[in-house]
Order: sequence, then C-alpha cells, then structure tokens
Amino acid sequence: MLTDPIADYLTRIRNALGSGHDEVEIPASRLKVEMSRILKEQGYILDFAKQPATVGEEIKIRLKYTEDRRPVIMGLERVSRPGRRRYVDHTQVPRVYGGTGTAIVSTSVGVMTGHEAKAKGVGGEVVAYVW
Repeated sequence: MLTDPIADYLTRIRNALGSGHDEVEIPASRLKVEMSRILKEQGYILDFAKQPATVGEEIKIRLKYTEDRRPVIMGLERVSRPGRRRYVDHTQVPRVYGGTGTAIVSTSVGVMTGHEAKAKGVGGEVVAYVW
C-alpha cells in the first residue's frame, strides 16, 4: 500500500533523471497533473500527457536535459508530508534557492508556484520544492 503518492511521484522523477531516462510513467491524480503542469511551465520538463493505463490513468512525463546530458532538475524535495503537514500564509511563502527554485503550493484557489501564491495573496500547503 502506498501511503504518500506525492513522494512516490517525486521519487520516480528523481530516479528516472538519475538513470538518464527520457520518459517516466506515473499513476495519475489531479494534484500530480497540476504539479506536472507547473514543472512544464517553469521549464523543468519538456512535456507531459495523461493517458489510459492498465488500471486507471497515468501521466507520461518527458524529462529535460542540457546539451551535455545533465538533468535540468537538480533536486526535488517533499515538504508537507502525511505525518507533518506544512501550511503557510501568503506572507510566509518560502523562496527556494534564493528565488531560482520553485515552491509548489496547494491553495484554495488551486495548485500554483510560490511566486504566484505570494502575488495573489493566498497561502496554503507547501507540497514540494524544485530546483
């Protein structure tokens, strides 16, 4: 039984990048699709697509590398865990690596980056950091 699907999502991407894969398939959920959308908008992945799987649906993510085949994503970190949720208001939205990284925040308005949450004046649950 999988207790933290978001940690599994991040770990699958981390492992695929470490192995040099071009694509990775991950079981789909609305939160994972929104996180993939943010990763694409921020330029961390090439593309993603939701497709039917043997059971349910899956997200196929095309990973992005530099010219010398180094991953664009240097690190992924799960912040709010099932055992320790981390909520912030709009004044406390964290900056990742001095603003060069991205904080993914799940708010009442939707899933967005930390920069968007701060600009819109909404807080929420800090799901993950990407840099």
